[in-house]
Amino acid sequence: MKGRVLTIIFLVFAVVITGVVYYRYYFVFGEGTKAGTMNYFVKKGYMFKTYEGRLIQSGIRSQTQGNISSNEFMFSVTDDKVADKLNHSAGAMLELHYKEYLHTLPWHGVSNFVVDSVMSATPTAP
Repeated sequence: MKGRVLTIIFLVFAVVITGVVYYRYYFVFGEGTKAGTMNYFVKKGYMFKTYEGRLIQSGIRSQTQGNISSNEFMFSVTDDKVADKLNHSAGAMLELHYKEYLHTLPWHGVSNFVVDSVMSATPTAP
């Protein structure tokens, strides 16, 4: 009887831990599209090499002290095909579809925003 109770407690504990890990790291909190000019795209990392990028969106935003800065969208990419397309689109006007997660995993990148497709890429005029 004691072994059966311990087995049930272990199974409940395992289900709860699995649910928490899924919710924190794999649950898609939001998704959408961002458009702008790609500032940089790089593959970096110490143990896990991940693709990281920054998109500069048109317009400006004002801080509380009166500083003016550009709108930047920092993102990660896990798909090699999407990364290759972005790597060849430096300086282009891009429309990116992304998924937002609550927390990051080291092998998914450093950003909560993970780009999963490039909707359109328009080269900018020189």
